[in-house]
Amino acid sequence: MGWLIFLIIAVVVVAGAFWAKRYFRHEIDRAKRINRSNKNQ
Repeated sequence: MGWLIFLIIAVVVVAGAFWAKRYFRHEIDRAKRINRSNKNQ
């Protein structure tokens, strides 16, 4: 039973990391664009 719980946790962590990477890449790109435009001014 313990390995089943471990497997579920592992799947949740991997899925969460994949989703966070996909979501935060968009936010990071937007932040970089804002910082770049501020430096150009």
